[in-house]
Amino acid sequence: MKKCLIIAVFLLSNSIFAQVEVIATFIEKWDNSKDYLVAVAQAMPEDKYDYKPSTREMSFREQLFHIQDNMNWLSTTHFSGQKYVKKEAVKGLSKTQIIQEIKTSFDTAKTFVQKTKEAELSDKVDFFAGPKSKLQILNLMQDHVTHHRAQILVYLNLNQIQPPKYVGW
Repeated sequence: MKKCLIIAVFLLSNSIFAQVEVIATFIEKWDNSKDYLVAVAQAMPEDKYDYKPSTREMSFREQLFHIQDNMNWLSTTHFSGQKYVKKEAVKGLSKTQIIQEIKTSFDTAKTFVQKTKEAELSDKVDFFAGPKSKLQILNLMQDHVTHHRAQILVYLNLNQIQPPKYVGW
C-alpha cells in the first residue's frame, strides 16, 4: 500500500509540475512572437503600409490592426474578466504609433495571462466555435498571430524587402 501511495504522489507531482510550465512556456513564446512581429512591422517602409497584394486582401496596416484586435479580444474576454469593447482601426496612425499599439497589446495580453492560475487553463469558455478551454484560447492567440504575420512576410517579399530573421523559441 505504501508503495502505491508513493507512486501516486510521484505521478501527481509530475503532472502538477508539467502544468506549471504551460504559462511560462507560453509567455516565452509570446515575447518572441512580439519581438518578431515588431521587427516585421519595422521592416516595411511607412509609405508601403497601405500595400495589399490584391483587392481581396487586407493591407499591411489592416493586417497589423487585425492581429492586435484579435489578441485584445481573446485576452480581454477570456483572461481578464473584463468586457471587451471592440475599437475601430484608427486611421492616420504613423508607423511608430502602430508599432507602439502592437507592443502595448502584446504586453496587456501577457499581463492577463500571467495572472491566470494554471488550474484555470482547463476551464471551458464560451466561444463562437463551441466551448473551448483557456489553454485552447492561448493556442489560438499564438496561432492567429503566426497566421497573419506569415501573410505580411509575403507582403515584404513582394516589395523586395528582406524579412527579418525568424525569432522562435
